[in-house]
Amino acid sequence: MKRLSVLAVGLALVLAGCGGDTATVTQVEPVEAADLIESTQDLVVLDVRTPEEVAAGIIPGAINIDLSSPDFSARVAELDPDRPYLVYCRSANRSAQAVAVMADLGFSQLYEMAGGIVSWANAGGPLVRG
Repeated sequence: MKRLSVLAVGLALVLAGCGGDTATVTQVEPVEAADLIESTQDLVVLDVRTPEEVAAGIIPGAINIDLSSPDFSARVAELDPDRPYLVYCRSANRSAQAVAVMADLGFSQLYEMAGGIVSWANAGGPLVRG
């Protein structure tokens, strides 16, 4: 029983050490994402796809930082962590990885678009083709 108590206290200390500011990650559907783009002041729309994928279409006003780029973390670290970010990729796999990196870097308000650009386009969201 004593060993269990020591483990419980140790776990509580570890969890307390992990406290403080934590990122809020909210998954949003494309319609909600469109509302965020229209209504959220200072929102940054971040596309984490490859340049080849971006050439096929990007959400108007989005910036692109390729998740597969070796300098992804460094480039994201240059962004303002206090602004809200809507992050998307092709189908929502890479965006989940990107928001995890961003949360670790201290970003506080993150939105991840469910279904990625595929769902955005299927819902009739506008695209800029390059």
